Amino acid sequence: LAVTWYGHSSVLVEVDGYRILADPVWSNRVSPSSVVGPARLHPTPVDLTDLPRVDAIVISHDHYDHLDKATVQKLASTQSAPFVVPLGIGAHLRKWRVPGERIIELDWDEQTAIGGLTVTCTEARHFSGRGLTRDSTQWASWAFAGPVRRVFFGGDTGYTPKFAEIGSKYGPFDLTLLPVGAYDVRWPDIHMNPEEAVTAHVDLTPSGIFVPIHWATFNLAFHPWSEPIVRLHAAAQDVGVQVAVPMPGQRVDGTRTVPDDRWWTRLG
Repeated sequence: LAVTWYGHSSVLVEVDGYRILADPVWSNRVSPSSVVGPARLHPTPVDLTDLPRVDAIVISHDHYDHLDKATVQKLASTQSAPFVVPLGIGAHLRKWRVPGERIIELDWDEQTAIGGLTVTCTEARHFSGRGLTRDSTQWASWAFAGPVRRVFFGGDTGYTPKFAEIGSKYGPFDLTLLPVGAYDVRWPDIHMNPEEAVTAHVDLTPSGIFVPIHWATFNLAFHPWSEPIVRLHAAAQDVGVQVAVPMPGQRVDGTRTVPDDRWWTRLG
């Protein structure tokens, strides 16, 4: 059980020997343009060609900061794993010349088996859209269940009581990956704040490690860079949730004690 965080929501999850690459974005900007739009605050920690072989590439939804055309096309040529995506996103991939036999589209509560790994599409509270098109594809969170361990990947979502149902149905989870950044009082329904993310973790599992995602890489809101993690640590400490905050490119071993190295205090 382990996770490597590559920035924003891009993670490599290891569950019982299976590797899942989720929401991989390696481009410099998350925008339809290569010259305008939110740019990286830190470089990608590894080249895409240096990633190990993965068993599945999972996408949460089609916003530019979660579904990146250049990254998908590179992965299509350097990896052989299937792309497991919510309904409708297959059209994007086929347009980008990903072979149809490598695309698995699922609706909420549908699942697919990859060897001994079960990948389940679960509910999220968000929206979708690229360019001027909006909400023509599904958005989702994901549950990864191996023979022994289980991991929840939140992708991008606002808080919803459905997390408790997901935890009851597909958990309990040994590790959760939940978004903590880009929140604002003007869009409370689509992005969780750190305190809501802690509540979501508790809904999903009675224990387990919380690894935050969706922060630090692209400036998508008005809060200070390190505020999500400062607030997250305070909220987690109040209810006894174990938090691991990896640096970009750092691997967290979920079977060992997680060191509390508050690296962001040296950068923010």
